[in-house]
Amino acid sequence: MSLDRLNPAELSPATGFSHAVVASGGRVVFLAGQTALDTDGKVTGATLPEQFERALGNLLAALRAAGGTPADLARVTVYATDVAAYRAHAPELGAIWKRLAGRDYPAMAVIGVVRLWDEECLLELDGFAVLA
Repeated sequence: MSLDRLNPAELSPATGFSHAVVASGGRVVFLAGQTALDTDGKVTGATLPEQFERALGNLLAALRAAGGTPADLARVTVYATDVAAYRAHAPELGAIWKRLAGRDYPAMAVIGVVRLWDEECLLELDGFAVLA
């Protein structure tokens, strides 16, 4: 299995994401949306960075359960209730990403939403990975 991350020169510089990820071989793992829920189903963290860290940790836990690693992520979508706040915290969120998932970025999108299933949640992450 291989994931080739492509960032063509004719596109704006990719910072914290890849423009395209080409997957070959392996099997696809679809990861359900993850928020800042703890093991008791309670929302943790009052701030966007706190919730991002928990949600990303939850997404990576699901990926590990399927036998994958962060480098296997091909696509992650972030659903944010406040895109301006997400953008304002981007450097801090990027540092959390690098600490938990490394420097291999999947194709990504941030989408603004009115609200999430649990009203206290500020964001949700889902995605898919390609495993060998």
